[in-house]
Amino acid sequence: MTNMAFLRICIPNLKACPLKFWPLVIDLIFYEVQLQKPKEENVGSKLNTLKQMPVLPKKPEVCPFQGVNVKNLESDEKPSTSAPVVENQVKHEKSEEDFAFDEPPLKKMKSATSPEGKPVKSLGGNKVKEEFEMNWDIVQVLSDRTNVEPWVCANLIRLFKEENTIPFIVRYRKELINNLEADALREVQQTLEELRTVAKKTHTMIQKLKKEGKLSGCLFTSLLNCRTLEELDHVTTPYKMGSKGTKAQRAKQLGLEPAALSLLQSPMALNLFSYIRPNTKGLANIQEVEAGVQHILADIFAKDKDTLDFIRRLCQQRYICIQSALAKVSSKNSNEKDIDKFQIYHEFSCNIKNIQHHQILAINRGENLKILTVKVNIPDGVKNEFCWWCVNERWRPKQFLKPELMRILRNSVEDAYKRLIYPLLCREFRSKLTSDAEKESVMMFGRNLRQLLLTSPVRGRTLMGVDPGYKHGCKLAIISPTSQILHTDIVYLHSGQGFREAEKIKRLLLQFSCSTVVIGNGTACRETEAYFADLIMKKYFAPLDVVYCIVSEAGASIYSVSPEASKEMPDLDPNLRSAVSIARRVQDPLAELVKIEPKHIGVGMYQHDVSQTLLKATLDSVVEECVSFVGVDINICSEILLSISEQTKSTQLTSEKQGKKKSKPTPSASYQPNPLDQTSVEKFLNYCKKVKKKCNYFFIFSDNNLFSLLRQEYLSFR
Repeated sequence: MTNMAFLRICIPNLKACPLKFWPLVIDLIFYEVQLQKPKEENVGSKLNTLKQMPVLPKKPEVCPFQGVNVKNLESDEKPSTSAPVVENQVKHEKSEEDFAFDEPPLKKMKSATSPEGKPVKSLGGNKVKEEFEMNWDIVQVLSDRTNVEPWVCANLIRLFKEENTIPFIVRYRKELINNLEADALREVQQTLEELRTVAKKTHTMIQKLKKEGKLSGCLFTSLLNCRTLEELDHVTTPYKMGSKGTKAQRAKQLGLEPAALSLLQSPMALNLFSYIRPNTKGLANIQEVEAGVQHILADIFAKDKDTLDFIRRLCQQRYICIQSALAKVSSKNSNEKDIDKFQIYHEFSCNIKNIQHHQILAINRGENLKILTVKVNIPDGVKNEFCWWCVNERWRPKQFLKPELMRILRNSVEDAYKRLIYPLLCREFRSKLTSDAEKESVMMFGRNLRQLLLTSPVRGRTLMGVDPGYKHGCKLAIISPTSQILHTDIVYLHSGQGFREAEKIKRLLLQFSCSTVVIGNGTACRETEAYFADLIMKKYFAPLDVVYCIVSEAGASIYSVSPEASKEMPDLDPNLRSAVSIARRVQDPLAELVKIEPKHIGVGMYQHDVSQTLLKATLDSVVEECVSFVGVDINICSEILLSISEQTKSTQLTSEKQGKKKSKPTPSASYQPNPLDQTSVEKFLNYCKKVKKKCNYFFIFSDNNLFSLLRQEYLSFR
């Protein structure tokens, strides 16, 4: 049968055509219209469209649409390679006789330069140009924090910059990411956003300080060296508006900065007595002058990059622990029940390398409730070794120091550690532990949500959903295999009317040929389960072989009163809507659970204590990934699922995203108009191509007008 003959059969009966044949029909339509178009020659263009359209194999056993590769038609599935596809290097694969219509076959294109699946270590080197330049390489820092190879990080930065989604990258760019999982990509994406936030805030602060006239060369370098928000806050706190200034700044205002620099560079020529001003506060005597010099030196030490790197490396080699204890005021102001919840943390101590993520979140919650006090304990050996290294190596004077000047240097190092560096380290440790714990909590939530959304559905069955209850009865809802509501009712199983209600349930099950009962796990769940189990054991519902199952009803109550539920089921009472939701969760978990805000499903850990922005972004990404993985059935899917599926649009190749400019034909070029231009078929095809970029073939057929237009135009065209 030829393509045209096949289309003449399918198009007039397209609505009755099975869903699995629609991709074949659409591809044939595209191909036939391209054959009907006259040849167009674009003067000045180097592209030859005739060469880019392979000839369709005419063997009867080959599926026609598998050989079609028209350039003008942009498919949502791209070849999994980053190297340009050379025409002579493309290996034409043999078409298979067996069709997998339930899932469209992947269009694979292999080239000799970059076969699919093998790592491609470069899209342009490991150097990535960012909007805000810093003194550190964003690729290397990202690699160190996520334990991902630098070339993978560089490729990911470029892919994210081109607005590629995580599902698309995981599926079609595996060779560029070394086959990383979606969770690892989310971690890289989150870390990348954190680094970009630091860079953006740093440059904002630089512009602000420059405008205020406070920016010096040393400060500029210190700002560009910041890699975390804590480091940035440590450097910029003295310069914030409303600040009284640090001790070092006040000493500099008194003119003691040259004395401090002279102590390090040329101490033999330093005379501190020459700085004494009896009538000036801060310079009245030698003790005040020494204190001012000490504060300036401590500030220099605490902001030096090499000094901070040394103390951080030193801490990594030592036993650093986090300790929590019961707050003294908690017994007076807090509830006794709340205090007992944190009993195991009343006298708690653990190495920061071994502490669990849930323990960090629990300690933070207790601290926020003012039940616990938390501190980071750094041993004294770290301080002693740090002070010795500073005095004898890093800040060793270039000349011999007098005993009184050596004493000032030692006091400056100890003051820098105690007053500036130690609090900075404690903040960094707490921030790092909290950040890692929150990320793990969000990732665990995402893993649990993915497992729940990808639960195997129970298809092809009529289901009875039961929302158990005592006083207000058990709400029933019977839904068809296509999720249509067939009947709703309320039965009172636990108020002495169980036998009479059993007759009603049996009548409903027989009337709608329903043999599966879905019970929510809320209030009165066990009693309702025992009720149905007893009736099933007695074969009360014969000749039906009835079975039951229990499903989580978390979020069903919230969904039943949501605007989405009111729009979908406007005539139903909210209590009955929850029964419908319970039944649909078994029939198609993905289609039903996406209607509920993920944090209401209740499969997370400390979800109210973590960053809500991070939580929402991650969970939305997981939902998008699941919908992209499973796909949708437009016969039964909801508007919410359609909108999510449309968001999971496949991105274009890098060259297409950059928008290559095509040369326009000159007016003298010979051009014959297409006889099908501005017709309904052409409009339909343009609509199809636009929709295919965003999702898949199946959204095209949701518009009845397009059906009728296509049929009329095709019959006239034939």
